Amino acid sequence: MQILSLNVARIAPLVVNGKQVLSAIRKQPVDGPLDVGPLGLTGDEQADPRYHGGQAKAVYAYPAEHYAFWQTVRAQAQVADWQAPLPFGSMGENLSIEGLLENDAWIGDVLVFPDCELAISEPRYPCSKFNAVMGFNKATKMMVQSGWCGFYLAVRQPGQLAAGQRFELRPGPREVSIAEVFRSKKPKG
Repeated sequence: MQILSLNVARIAPLVVNGKQVLSAIRKQPVDGPLDVGPLGLTGDEQADPRYHGGQAKAVYAYPAEHYAFWQTVRAQAQVADWQAPLPFGSMGENLSIEGLLENDAWIGDVLVFPDCELAISEPRYPCSKFNAVMGFNKATKMMVQSGWCGFYLAVRQPGQLAAGQRFELRPGPREVSIAEVFRSKKPKG
């Protein structure tokens, strides 16, 4: 299991359903390590703390294994070319990861990196901002149907993160998985 890309964004205007709102969903990959503290990565912002950010949702991780699906559905929706790569950060994630999917991610499990620890706290629930950045209005519905939501992480031990870092998974209580929690709730935001 490893980080393939580390992604951050500043708050900026985004047009959602014809209205301009503020968002930091358009994450961009960064080079080099970044500090991670109780509220997330250095250089990253959240526009709406009701749904994003805070200590329980300081960092958002998304499995890179799902990217081929999103590239294909965007091409089918005719908002992107079939061969156009979908860059990491496109899901709004801070960590594009490999090797840990929602069915194997449990609330309370800890991702142990060389210099920090992040605990899995809850699934991400998509909103209309996700439709806007994906370029078609059924993106949120498709995330709900697929269950490919990614997950939020709370910072247990601050430190540094970088693309290419490997991590281990330390099991928590293993009472409920991200996939189970996601299926049990309706999306918010």
